[in-house]
Amino acid sequence: MHPIERLRYVARASGVPQPVLVREAAGALLSFAYEPQGLVTACRRMVDRQPTSGPLLWLASRVLASGDPVAELRDSLDLLDNDSTARELRYAFGDGAKVAVLGWPDVAADALLARGDLEVFVIDALGEGSGLVQRLWNNDIDAVDVPLGGLGAAVAEVDVVVLESPAIGPEQALAVSGSRAAAAVARHLDTAVWMVGGEGRLLPQALWRSLHDRVAHEEPWDVDEEFVPLDLVTHVVGPTGLSPVAQALQGANCPVAPELLR
Repeated sequence: MHPIERLRYVARASGVPQPVLVREAAGALLSFAYEPQGLVTACRRMVDRQPTSGPLLWLASRVLASGDPVAELRDSLDLLDNDSTARELRYAFGDGAKVAVLGWPDVAADALLARGDLEVFVIDALGEGSGLVQRLWNNDIDAVDVPLGGLGAAVAEVDVVVLESPAIGPEQALAVSGSRAAAAVARHLDTAVWMVGGEGRLLPQALWRSLHDRVAHEEPWDVDEEFVPLDLVTHVVGPTGLSPVAQALQGANCPVAPELLR
């Protein structure tokens, strides 16, 4: 695929798993590695067209802040390819735990599919929950298909609510709509709330603010993703495992490229 076509694919892609999106982006950016102005333009275009993707913003910032874009693209892809977040989440669940998720979270789904002893309550956010339930059933995993209106009742039945975010900032995380309500109900019941991130999703303040400004909407009830205050979250799950929120936030060490700030 021509680099411009790859950029267009990244700009248009919807519902594509983050690792696939980032790999396509890296392939496109490689063609601009020796054209500084073209590289800046390409990075800006990607993050403007995919404003909710923390990993794309992470990749673009790392590349623009690097003295060797080619090596940085290679190193960034290696980090994503070796992301152990799904494995860490799989090990974090207690035996026979009851777990609630919303929609079809990519990383969390991989972890759930690797465990045969869990009971999973899948809340049907964005109409994606039924597909995940069927996938879990096909793997002999006990799963309950919960309509969005049953969110509160489902959360009341579980040991942990697992949310997944494409971008986590110092005070908030982006997650599928309904996540804030699920987290609020869980904390009212003193139930654990885990926010699943992953490599490239934990952003420093400046990059988070840039993403927030791109995503913020005048009518937030009309969008597919919403901001969840981290004071409703008990733990963050990333490549290093399950950590208290404050500890996890210390891992936001991505360099900040001023060219990407709004």
